Amino acid sequence: MLGAEAGMSKGEQTRQRILQQAAPLLNQRGFQGCSMSDIMQATGLEKGGIYRHFANKEELAGEAFRYALEQAVKNRTDGLEHLSGALEKLRFLIHRFVEAPSPIAGGCPLLNTAVDADDGNAALRKLVRHAFADWRKRLADIVAEGIERGEIRKDVSANGVANTIIGALEGALVLSRLEGTREPLRDAEVSLTSLLDLMANRQTRSLGA
Repeated sequence: MLGAEAGMSKGEQTRQRILQQAAPLLNQRGFQGCSMSDIMQATGLEKGGIYRHFANKEELAGEAFRYALEQAVKNRTDGLEHLSGALEKLRFLIHRFVEAPSPIAGGCPLLNTAVDADDGNAALRKLVRHAFADWRKRLADIVAEGIERGEIRKDVSANGVANTIIGALEGALVLSRLEGTREPLRDAEVSLTSLLDLMANRQTRSLGA
């Protein structure tokens, strides 16, 4: 992070530090549960100092969510670029979701903010919808790539697979947090791995064998 901040102005560095310190609080406590006093205490800044960089609490919460999500996505996709096969990429992403803890205190920012925004915070809900849509597209693009290359069966629905992966992982995450164990996540990984095996183009597998 120090290297990233080297090219920033002092104001940009202060804004980044506010996000780094506010994101865990908002992720853990939610928009309503995290007060500006909490953020002031964490950052050591007065309200005016924070609002010099953010128009209001809503803007700060939105930017903190983007920051937290960016860190989570990076944590779960780091190394993906070295893989070539579509099924290999999907297995990697599923395994990373299951085994790599969130780098932001409080757990998955996407799940937390989805629950938090369900009570009427339109701005946060819009950001969450966009984030889910982006995740779905990234997964669907990998599936489509596999279909085009003959690695995945042509009758497989790219969006359907993406929705299934997201639903299984996020649902398992809820159970894991409630039960205090990662077993539901690992069970989901086993089931999703079986799904990926069924998706594989049998002709390609036979040729590979």
